[in-house]
Amino acid sequence: MVGENYNDLQAFLTVAREGSFTRAAARLGISQSALSHKIQQLEARLGLRLLTRTTRSVSPTEAGERLQQALVPNFDSIDAALADLGALRDRPAGTIRITTGEHAAATVLWPALVRFLPRYPDIRVEVVTDSTLTDIVAERFDAGIRLGEQVAKDMIAVPIGPPTRLVVVGTPAYLDSRPSLATPRDLTGHDCINIRFLTHGGLYAWEFEKDGHALNVRVEGRLTFNSTARVLAATLAGFGLAYLPEDMVRPHLQAGRLRMRLDDWCPLFPGYHLYYPSRRQPSPAFALLVDALRYRG
Repeated sequence: MVGENYNDLQAFLTVAREGSFTRAAARLGISQSALSHKIQQLEARLGLRLLTRTTRSVSPTEAGERLQQALVPNFDSIDAALADLGALRDRPAGTIRITTGEHAAATVLWPALVRFLPRYPDIRVEVVTDSTLTDIVAERFDAGIRLGEQVAKDMIAVPIGPPTRLVVVGTPAYLDSRPSLATPRDLTGHDCINIRFLTHGGLYAWEFEKDGHALNVRVEGRLTFNSTARVLAATLAGFGLAYLPEDMVRPHLQAGRLRMRLDDWCPLFPGYHLYYPSRRQPSPAFALLVDALRYRG
């Protein structure tokens, strides 16, 4: 059905229900003359008179009554469907796919989801954890979570966690048996547990800074993982030094299972960000999740 026919039929139904061009025009928000013109056009296309006009009232003709009876159920269905869509706006629904690293998933995303999901039972969230810098557009993710410095410039990036830092840690037994560490360069004489970023295929160079002087060190060791959890497990088992998020190792530092080294060389850097394409039109569900994740500290 073309748009003009739909609008004219809606105008006809309104006049038939109101029994008055004046009241119908007011309900539709158009002038009485414009409404009269719509009805005349519809009657001309059908070749039938639909309304009987008197000085006091307007009533459907026989053809008008038949048309009204046929239209009412269909227009009621359309009104109900539009009302259902309005309910979706008030009760957001849909599936949101997010790619993230395991540390961000455990420390930032999951705590937020525990609070968020019970409030919105019609929203579903799929979380895929990996160490790659996933192309969220090509892989059809709604958003990704990465450290701020890893987010592409053409993305909208929303901070969802505080500034953070990586720290050098090892077990007391390991540190007591090896040379002391005065500067990051001394790491070359130690077994260091590497982490590999699968996206680039290279090993992560440990990044340090002190008094405005930046220093990257490519460490060596017998073990390499693509998982920070596995790096932590190997470190706790005494296989060498690791460079891990401070909040991840804090319980082990407090319990004495690990010790920190080169503390004054470990700088703060931008924390985790949720990122998504700038051309994306956020759904109500997605906008709510972004707001729930947003860091306000």
